[in-house]
Amino acid sequence: MAYQVELLPSARRDLRRLPKPAQIRLVARIRELAVNPRPADAIKLAGAENAWRIRVGDYRVLYEVHDKRLLVLVIRIGHRKDVYRKRK
Repeated sequence: MAYQVELLPSARRDLRRLPKPAQIRLVARIRELAVNPRPADAIKLAGAENAWRIRVGDYRVLYEVHDKRLLVLVIRIGHRKDVYRKRK
């Protein structure tokens, strides 16, 4: 039972702005979410019903898991110092 993984347009932009080696590592980890949307290193974010976070080196992937639709929706990708800040 594999989940479908989708990236918001803003998450795609976030990914394209990163260095190529980081992009490759991040894409590999994001693809793994289709098989297991809640890996052992995933952390549930406080204040949101279905929001999770995974670490990939210095980068973070914020995403939501929608079990009824078998969907993993990537919301934001960024460096650990910036990813939790509100966008301007």
